[in-house]
Amino acid sequence: MDKYLEYAVEQIVRLCNIPSPSGYTKKVQKYLIDELSLLGYTPQLTNKGSVIVCLGGEGPGLMLSAHVDTLGLMVRSIKPDGRLRFTLIGGFPPNYIETENCTVITRDGREYSGTIQVKNPAAHIRKDISETKRDDENMEIILDEKVFSKEDVQALGISAGDFVALDPRTIVTRTGFIKSRHLDDKASSGVLLALAKYIKEENIELKRKVWLMFTTYEEVGHGGASGYPQGISELISVDMGVVGDDLETNEYKVSICAKDSHGPYDYDITTRLIELAKANNLQYAVDIYPFYGSDADVALSSGHDFRHGLIGPGVAASHGYERTHKEGLLNTLCLLKEYITHE
Repeated sequence: MDKYLEYAVEQIVRLCNIPSPSGYTKKVQKYLIDELSLLGYTPQLTNKGSVIVCLGGEGPGLMLSAHVDTLGLMVRSIKPDGRLRFTLIGGFPPNYIETENCTVITRDGREYSGTIQVKNPAAHIRKDISETKRDDENMEIILDEKVFSKEDVQALGISAGDFVALDPRTIVTRTGFIKSRHLDDKASSGVLLALAKYIKEENIELKRKVWLMFTTYEEVGHGGASGYPQGISELISVDMGVVGDDLETNEYKVSICAKDSHGPYDYDITTRLIELAKANNLQYAVDIYPFYGSDADVALSSGHDFRHGLIGPGVAASHGYERTHKEGLLNTLCLLKEYITHE
């Protein structure tokens, strides 16, 4: 599977570098449609903006879902001195984005670079800077433009409601680590693209009808609420595995989630995933995610009659500058391969 692992990594790098905060995902939608078409599939765009594609097979439908929307910001207001106040898109502590580079995207498509800083960030004039609360009142976006007033910024075409994308800073190390923002969930999105390539090129016989879905509103809580074709009986969210204290998952494993904030996942699906991981000597862990929700949770909350599961590569430092490893990606890809090719 090495060929498909390298393809997955290539896709992760490309996806991470396409700005797609929740609500501004047209570029990544187009990329997915183009890439899946190049692989020989016929992807579709749902009314809400999810990309879905059938990989083949017959019988009860299995949907594998990842999301390509990310955390980000939106311009809340323009200050009198030309700095920008922001509001968060998705849930993360603002200190995670201090000193980060970003791009403001206007409604007519213009892009302006900037930096997110606390007010008066120079350590040479503030001894109390470490005590400043990191929030949208004490942090701001400083544009890389010669602006001194609200009117100067408005003249650039920037206004409240413009999206702000965070610089992903994507790096693949010689030791196999992938470091980037937005590995939640572009790491698993790359894995699903690799699975699609594997199925097509190796003429894999599927034991059921298999679909992929790439949702675009997961980070704001309703990505998996709608857009499913007829005949789906199982939904597995392929998202990030949580790495942290008292959890067994790490960046080298595929994580199988038994329970998250919304409750347990389907017993039979979870058990089958564990059995396949054991039988194929995969590096895996079974964990409880204490503060977590997935597109599968949302689908069930929306009234869909699905059995549901959740897996994904271990991703450290979730919702910050994240890190995973090629081994975690490979274990996830292999577990998915086993699940769709066995009764």
